[in-house]
Amino acid sequence: MKTIRVNTKRPYDIIIEEGSINKIGEMVAEKYPTPRKVCLMTDSSVGTIYADKVLEGLNAAGFDTFRIIFPTGEHSKNLTTYTNMLEALAEEGLVRSDIIVALGGGIVGDLAGFVAATYMRGIDYVYVPTSLLAILDSSIGGKTGVNLLFGKNMVGVFWSPGMVITDPTVLDTLPEENKREGLAEALKSAVVSDGTLVAHIESKNYEYIIERCISINKTLIEVDEYDTGLRQLLSFGHTLSHGIEKLSSYSISHGDAVAKGMVGEAKACAALGYSRNDISKELKKLLKDIGFNTDIFYDPQELYDVAIRDKKIRDGAVNIIVPEVIGKCSLRKISLEELKLFIEKACQ
Repeated sequence: MKTIRVNTKRPYDIIIEEGSINKIGEMVAEKYPTPRKVCLMTDSSVGTIYADKVLEGLNAAGFDTFRIIFPTGEHSKNLTTYTNMLEALAEEGLVRSDIIVALGGGIVGDLAGFVAATYMRGIDYVYVPTSLLAILDSSIGGKTGVNLLFGKNMVGVFWSPGMVITDPTVLDTLPEENKREGLAEALKSAVVSDGTLVAHIESKNYEYIIERCISINKTLIEVDEYDTGLRQLLSFGHTLSHGIEKLSSYSISHGDAVAKGMVGEAKACAALGYSRNDISKELKKLLKDIGFNTDIFYDPQELYDVAIRDKKIRDGAVNIIVPEVIGKCSLRKISLEELKLFIEKACQ
């Protein structure tokens, strides 16, 4: 077992242990002694595999449990699902000393975390990530929220989990496509912080990838919890990716969109002279070897129309991430007029 402490305003531990999915109940009970109610929140895909097992463990540990299962997919991450979840908690009589267990990938974590942050002005939740992307990225840092028709993650709050329980053996149940998505986020971490991670991504050394990516995220989150400065380095590729996801009606997954976004943004940085080195070709080859198509087929104007609603825009400007080499990036503030040109170059 390995424990990584994340020292944010609400500090919490990330526990990495093989087989921990089989003892969620006792691990949760160590931090949250019974009796208390626990709501298990998950989606229909993950619920089919793990919900009964996790609920059995929670019940055996003495918790009074019930479940909320919503349809799998980004289309569920909206205010209607969120409101229905709140009503269900109220109907079951959850109080502020009760907790939520979020079991699933990034969508589950975003939704359950947002519900936990806002129900009765905030209750605790435990996150059990079950996708590679969630394990090494979205379960860390307390970002929660839902989408609006105009864009992704436009409503939400920062609300750290009480703990994160990560079982690497859940990767055995994942389709290769899901693992591939996680590798795109891992490559993002390599670009912004540690070029030596690339070799481990190429060899699919998941144990090392998970611990190193969590460490990179932890370091940036602890110095910039609310995403106003250095933490924005973790958004490399996301200026374009959120627009790509939305314009595809979320038929393009987050990992695939990030892969496209990273190559496009690296290309634009070089074309506009923001970076001295053009790493886009190297990135494209790495991503192609993993199995990604990094071509962008969407209209730059439409991508710009989505991008100007981004949460990171302040006073008519936005930070973009400029890669110098794989392993070193910087932030550069550009105007919205420059952003339009940036997106045009990224799509060429």
